[in-house]
Amino acid sequence: MKERLTIALPKGRNFAQALRLWQLIGFDTREITDDTRRLIFEDPVHQVRFLILRPTDIPTYVEYGAADMGIVGKDILAEQDRDVYEPLDLRFGFCRLVVAQPADLTGREPVSGWSTMRVATKFPHLTEKYFVSTGRQVEIIKLYGSIELAPLVGLAERIVDLVETGKTLQENGLVEVEEILKVSARLVVNRASQKTKYERITAIIDALKEVI
Repeated sequence: MKERLTIALPKGRNFAQALRLWQLIGFDTREITDDTRRLIFEDPVHQVRFLILRPTDIPTYVEYGAADMGIVGKDILAEQDRDVYEPLDLRFGFCRLVVAQPADLTGREPVSGWSTMRVATKFPHLTEKYFVSTGRQVEIIKLYGSIELAPLVGLAERIVDLVETGKTLQENGLVEVEEILKVSARLVVNRASQKTKYERITAIIDALKEVI
């Protein structure tokens, strides 16, 4: 009998594409949805259990072995720096983590000369690491949403946020000035599971490589 695997799927914008990958390699995902209070789904034929989780929780579930593997964005992995195995770029969920500022600031002050600026973001660790690496000190303000609002009301001079097309920045009078990280969805695996369930997990990774 196969050992049961627990796989974490992300709620939100990457859910449909993440689910489709498992469909493509033969798992039964017909009952799985992220618009219900039900958070656990079983595929008894393939001995797989799916968990529907907030994306930010997936690295924790995988690191501690509550899930054997999961799908999560590179932005979250880089921000949290969890001890997980990251074998595969799944090539969807593309976006970028960027520094942006009000358009009326552009050209008035060289980016290299920033100091003691306030920067609003949902990614404080990545933001701090980036600015330290470029020799600049900034005050970081952690927010949980509506990051674009911060410069408009004087909370911060700049923001660090994810962009796909840049439309939201433009609608709020902001412009991108630096790119920090290119982001896509990644497969992550618990390090102990990678050893104890090696053959099964390796077979899944190989199957996913064929469909991405």
